[in-house]
Amino acid sequence: MAIKRYLASADNTISNAWQSNLSKRATGSNMGASDVLEVYSIYNRAYTSSAGNPPDKQDELSRILIKFPVDSISSDRAAGNIPTSGNVSFYLKLHNAETSKTVPKQFTLTVKPVQQSWQEGDGLDMETYLDYTAGNTGSNWTQCRKNGNGTITNWSSSGGDYLTASNFNQYFESGLENLEVDVTILMEEWMRVDASGDADPVYHNYGFGVMLTASQESTASYNLTGAANSFYTKRFFSRTSQYFFKRPVLEARWDSSIKDDRSNFYYSSSLATGEQNLNTLYFYNYVRGNLQNIPNLTDGLLRVALYSGSTDNTAPSGSALTLCHDGGDDRGNNTHAVAGYVSTGIYSCSLAITGASRAAARLTDLFDVWYTGSTHSHGPDNENNTRFFTSSIKPRSFEGEDISIRPTYYINITNLKQKYTSKENARFNLYVREKYWSPTIYTKADNDIETTTIDSASYRVFRVIDDYQAVSHGTGSDMHTVMSHDVSGNYFDLDMSLLEPGYEYGFKFSFYDPSLSNWVEQDEVFKFRVESYEY
Repeated sequence: MAIKRYLASADNTISNAWQSNLSKRATGSNMGASDVLEVYSIYNRAYTSSAGNPPDKQDELSRILIKFPVDSISSDRAAGNIPTSGNVSFYLKLHNAETSKTVPKQFTLTVKPVQQSWQEGDGLDMETYLDYTAGNTGSNWTQCRKNGNGTITNWSSSGGDYLTASNFNQYFESGLENLEVDVTILMEEWMRVDASGDADPVYHNYGFGVMLTASQESTASYNLTGAANSFYTKRFFSRTSQYFFKRPVLEARWDSSIKDDRSNFYYSSSLATGEQNLNTLYFYNYVRGNLQNIPNLTDGLLRVALYSGSTDNTAPSGSALTLCHDGGDDRGNNTHAVAGYVSTGIYSCSLAITGASRAAARLTDLFDVWYTGSTHSHGPDNENNTRFFTSSIKPRSFEGEDISIRPTYYINITNLKQKYTSKENARFNLYVREKYWSPTIYTKADNDIETTTIDSASYRVFRVIDDYQAVSHGTGSDMHTVMSHDVSGNYFDLDMSLLEPGYEYGFKFSFYDPSLSNWVEQDEVFKFRVESYEY
């Protein structure tokens, strides 16, 4: 699972708009319980001023306040449910709300961290602005919160207090786009403060403010360089929206794929680059069905050596084979690779072995031995060493072809169920083989057909009834929908809480085609249903 979504814990629209009688501003109104959020700027609107009062600036503005449970995100990181800093990206996502009103075009919204705490409130009225906060809990254009002792705390500046650093912008061409901005830098600061207990308000989680840039908010006494035109009106769905997939979320994305080359292991060849000649192997330390770190294992002392097989190829035999660690030529007497820690109970190493080993010894089977010992001994059978794990590999060789090949595939999910609960984190195993694969007459009828491992494969999830993309392909910088593979083939995990219960969904898969330098979506669709979890 490489996607986790966090729903907003509070949101509100604040505005200084004129009320319908055009004689009083709605700076005291609250819209914290509305099912939409709104950003706009109106320039030079006519109004009727109160008797005896001087003319007021004729701007009208609205801004969005929104907050997420950073403490829950920190807890998930502590529990290992999301990666450490530097290995995960966070995106603020607001979904466009269709409206019969005019939609602005060619504008930029800026997302800023709010500088002090605020309250959501329970106002609904976004038309006449008659849900006041005066004396009540909630925030508005001038007030940020009502304190426990009944006093009111106002913003230092009308319209909210925001940090000028760590701003994030998105340009809207048509005005109908969703908002999606990478807020990773700010999220990491908030979690750092949350974990350390730092009381510095500069980095405390008071949420986001979403508004037009200063150059596009209309001119006012506090913004003399603003725009002399209007941007009306951009609406997003709020956290109370009835639409499951369109509520505001903070989405964590990361590449959780494990690329275990045990079933896709190649001898080194001059046909491939050094990087392409490298093979990555994994060791999974399961203890009573659970992954567990090897006790008292010192960093850098878990090693991997490759051996040829015994006469019947059932066990490692002889001396460790010479490795080429960089995927190129042999380097002296390198007989082991150092394995690294991946996550709880999982270790990996990358190594290569020259194709000359196969040619000289006619090796069809290799055995990888994982062991630890002193820095002065290499063999796993030395009295100072401990052997943890041994497995086998059937290596392949890179071969040229006399025709251009673009394979087509037969695909199946071997463990797909008809329905899942919204609380499940399900694993899906993908079986792939070339569609026109034809075995020889010497293949035994009862043999399992080997699966084809796709090195770069991605999944997406859509709702069948309307083709809504619940989880789109994540094959960009985050690679959060890229599938893992091991000796059994490709697989991936999906958190079913990402999907709205009561609907049928479908999987579609894309495989990367190096000859096209592009992802190619496969034809097959695999359908399943998500039901509400019942205690």
